[in-house]
Amino acid sequence: MMEFTALSQIASLADTLPVADSAAREAALARQNSLTKPPGSLGRLEELAIFMAGWRATARPVIKKAQAVVFAGNHGICAQGVNPYPQEVTKQMVANFEHGGASINQLCRANGAALSVVALDLDTPTADFTQGPAMTEAETLEAMTRGAAAVDPTADVLILGEMGIGNSTIAAALASALFGATPAEWVGPGTGSDAEGIARKIAAIEAGLARHGGLSAMETLAALGGREQAAICGAVLAARAAHIPVILDGFICTAAAAVLYAADPRLLDHCLVGHASAEPGHRRLLAAIGQKPVLEFDMRLGEGSGAALALGILRAALEVHNGMATFGEAGVSDK
Repeated sequence: MMEFTALSQIASLADTLPVADSAAREAALARQNSLTKPPGSLGRLEELAIFMAGWRATARPVIKKAQAVVFAGNHGICAQGVNPYPQEVTKQMVANFEHGGASINQLCRANGAALSVVALDLDTPTADFTQGPAMTEAETLEAMTRGAAAVDPTADVLILGEMGIGNSTIAAALASALFGATPAEWVGPGTGSDAEGIARKIAAIEAGLARHGGLSAMETLAALGGREQAAICGAVLAARAAHIPVILDGFICTAAAAVLYAADPRLLDHCLVGHASAEPGHRRLLAAIGQKPVLEFDMRLGEGSGAALALGILRAALEVHNGMATFGEAGVSDK
């Protein structure tokens, strides 16, 4: 299990963690070009199969085990009135996940993923970042380690999601701090904030940015983030260590992982983004980290729902990659 002992050491992990297997990628590309179709005619499906080949280090990857993890946390920034729902909803939704009643349960079942939920000290919200750092370094590292511990090293792909009342404000704060633009350009309705609620979000983030400027990416995570964001970072790194590709969910999940991108862009090389969220900041964030979403379905639920849906596309890409006949096998002329 990966353990994290200092935020200052995270960026340097990019120099030591595994990279994609170039030989497997080349072999997968050669196979794609030998299948009974015009080269490139399946577009993104071909790209996804080659991506999986590189990270699973085999020319013909399969998904025998797909793991989905939803991390849940509560946030001190809710003291600023940024949340239209009470924080008790976080714990209630965790119970709903555990009893199989949420959207993510159905999407995981439909697309063949085993779901687990990790509740992170829900009775102890992080601190209000307008008054001080949301987390200490020790709290951030503990949450990252718990995120890493949740990863099954035998999985072929990892889906990540989150739950936490107030965490759309956290995501916008992290994005603004790490990638610039004003808070108003990142903030959206989240779970249903009206115009006054959005104004409170913007004011809270402006206060947080004024208080916590000039920090490194990982220090920014501690200052403005939450336990579920830190856990997502830990899970992403643990998956990388095990050669497991990751499918990130929407704006909140992507903003959490984008902390690692800001620390060193190579740390997200093994990650896909499952969908483009309807939350307005997500497209701006995708552009900032150079990601193209697998799907665009106007979803903004969170929970890992868009990532779980994208798993079905990834499975389809591999079925085509592994199951189609080559020109030689089918007796079809390729010239």
